[in-house]
Amino acid sequence: MSKYAMFGKMTAHPGKREELAKMMLEADTLNEMEGCIYYILHEAEDDPDVLWITELWESQEAHAASLKNEKVRELIGRCRHLIAEVGGVKVRPIGGKGF
Repeated sequence: MSKYAMFGKMTAHPGKREELAKMMLEADTLNEMEGCIYYILHEAEDDPDVLWITELWESQEAHAASLKNEKVRELIGRCRHLIAEVGGVKVRPIGGKGF
């Protein structure tokens, strides 16, 4: 089974990035993401509304299962009104420090 990784880009509605980031970093929900090796939220320095997310999972199946988790789904629903656009790219990790 190979690891699964993503670089996500989330654009908040103007002026809502801080509120969105705070919601997304709720510890209870992060602890529910079984199979997640890391999930790191970053603020873009060049755009006051953009968040970047780096994720590494034990497998693609673990990531898919997290999206079915009740707490994760509830959090996504609560964040939806703050989000203007979502995008990203799936990548295949091949090695490095911390891998």
